[in-house]
Amino acid sequence: MTQKTVLNEAHRRLGAKMVDFGGWDMPLHYGSQIEEHHAVRGDCGMFDVSHMCAVDVAGKEAKAFLLRLIANNVDKLKEPGKALYSAMLNETGGVIDDLIVYFVADGQYRIVINAGTAEKDLAWMNARLAEWQLEAVCIPRRDLAIIAVQGPNAKSRVWQILPETRAASEPLKPFYAAIVGEYFVATTGYTGETGFEITLPTSQAENFWQKLLDVGVKPIGLGARDTLRLEAGMNLYGQDMDETVSPLDAGLTWTIDLSTDRDFVGKELAAEQEAAVVESVKAASDVYAPVAGTVIETNTAVPDAPELVNQDAYAAWLFKMKPANIADVDALLDAAAYAAASAE
Repeated sequence: MTQKTVLNEAHRRLGAKMVDFGGWDMPLHYGSQIEEHHAVRGDCGMFDVSHMCAVDVAGKEAKAFLLRLIANNVDKLKEPGKALYSAMLNETGGVIDDLIVYFVADGQYRIVINAGTAEKDLAWMNARLAEWQLEAVCIPRRDLAIIAVQGPNAKSRVWQILPETRAASEPLKPFYAAIVGEYFVATTGYTGETGFEITLPTSQAENFWQKLLDVGVKPIGLGARDTLRLEAGMNLYGQDMDETVSPLDAGLTWTIDLSTDRDFVGKELAAEQEAAVVESVKAASDVYAPVAGTVIETNTAVPDAPELVNQDAYAAWLFKMKPANIADVDALLDAAAYAAASAE
């Protein structure tokens, strides 16, 4: 039986073309996928992502559980609200799901998993809990809805409606979250744009959706969501990876932490695979490099928040290098010349 989010009737009233998406009745578009795509890039748009499942992982051994469960390392989450992108692997190193985990407080985390894999994921997680005999619980939160508001004007529109969230959410860097009352406001997304993903009680979702409409936020369907994430270079589970595909083969080597002695499911297979030094939509051999030299520093902020690249190309530099021939640098554009060329 096809499942429906709490906003299903709201989509239909807006004339959305509805399709089956992983067993969920979801809006493909509201008239024009192209217009919706440009709305997010030029202004802002909102997405119903309530088919995604928030799972609260809690208990005195919640951290120990996640350290073994996922390929990335939750030891990186030092501050409450910090988020981490990771794959959850099977014993052969294939991807059961890709997910985001938020550190809420000691012994309390929130994971957001994909809609089509939710039941499989929960079964896997609970089986590992039982196997490892750890004191933690995984609680699926189907009492919550998730609405993503994305685009250059997304935050200001949200603050119009929820002014009480501004003080806590305005200082947030990408891949962080703040809890304000019943709102879980996160600076994550699937478009490469700035904005929020807001988790709230299902009882409040339709009213919040309508208020966003009232201040001019356009509803966006799955079609534009897919083209937006493609532009941003973000993977899609089931297309770019699945249980037969390693995260290394899917261009997600940066989500696997092999730098410590930590053991996790799939580690042995992942460690045996040869990882590329350079990861890109293009193969390293296809990247044009007008200057040869030695890489002396990489930007460690980008792997945890890749959307930074689309927000500020200068703050989100990828690496620094020492040229083999300093004269080669004269052939490159400086910041002013690049800005001028981009404006043409």
